[in-house]
Amino acid sequence: MFTKILLSIDDSDMTKHVVDEAVSLAKATGGSLMFLHVIFPLDQPYYDTLFMQPTILYSELQKETQKRNLSEWEQFKQDKENWLRDLCESANSAGTKAEFTLNIGEPSSRICDMARSWNADVIVIGRRGRRGFTEMFLGSVSNYVMHHAPCSVLTVQGPTVAIREASQQ
Repeated sequence: MFTKILLSIDDSDMTKHVVDEAVSLAKATGGSLMFLHVIFPLDQPYYDTLFMQPTILYSELQKETQKRNLSEWEQFKQDKENWLRDLCESANSAGTKAEFTLNIGEPSSRICDMARSWNADVIVIGRRGRRGFTEMFLGSVSNYVMHHAPCSVLTVQGPTVAIREASQQ
């Protein structure tokens, strides 16, 4: 049965739905949850082009910018950790044993690595339903995880485009 449930979340609009599904699964199986969020540094809004420039150019300006960006980066990581802690506490108060971890790197491989190292029985992950060129250019974390995970994967489908458009009208 699913006693160790790895819950991979991002900060999309479907996160609450994915969390609710994972908490329900944990309650039904008596399992414990591990909340996982992976920060990908080259994604917006984390990416800063100034870090990619040669260090000999604009040295003083760059040093000051790096100091500011490092403090912003630390604050950003702290905000994500606080967000995970709140989700974890909410799951715990709902009667589910839960913990969390914040990782930095490429999400697809980090999720599979975490599942392997934590010995997860199942990974719960959201799926936005990207297809065709959108999936080809933007990639699909859930698709990669389904094909490379060391355990079962439960994908929680997000609302389809037609449903999203109808709900916005």
